[in-house]
Amino acid sequence: MRMYSARPGGRRYHPVLDRLPIAVSVTVALVAGGALALGLGRLGELHAGWFPYIAYIALAALAGACSRPLAAPLVGLAAWVCCNAFVEHRHAELGWSGVEIESEHFVLFTAAALLLSLPAALPRRAIRVERLSAGDGAGRRVG
Repeated sequence: MRMYSARPGGRRYHPVLDRLPIAVSVTVALVAGGALALGLGRLGELHAGWFPYIAYIALAALAGACSRPLAAPLVGLAAWVCCNAFVEHRHAELGWSGVEIESEHFVLFTAAALLLSLPAALPRRAIRVERLSAGDGAGRRVG
């Protein structure tokens, strides 16, 4: 039986999507962050600038889109670690530029992950899809 969901009072129905567990979300963000660093290295963009930051913000947002909202701080932390180690300070070592700058980066990555993970937290109701037959009016389940 195929299940759909809709927000209370809404008219549009969407298939129910399962979100990744927190540990899997962090793993995906770390692996994707390393892959993004390889891609940025091929482009010659492994330096502190606007392009790598936008790329890691997009990475955090994409990882947040398939994650639960509780995973957003850890996805943001994974994006911050990869960006700090491979883009800002290079050579895969973490550096510290000060509490203000580093916390701004962390909050930015976390906000991007949280923004796209919030639709999963909105209340939805499950709806069964039924097809009415033309003859007797009885419902027949599709699935």
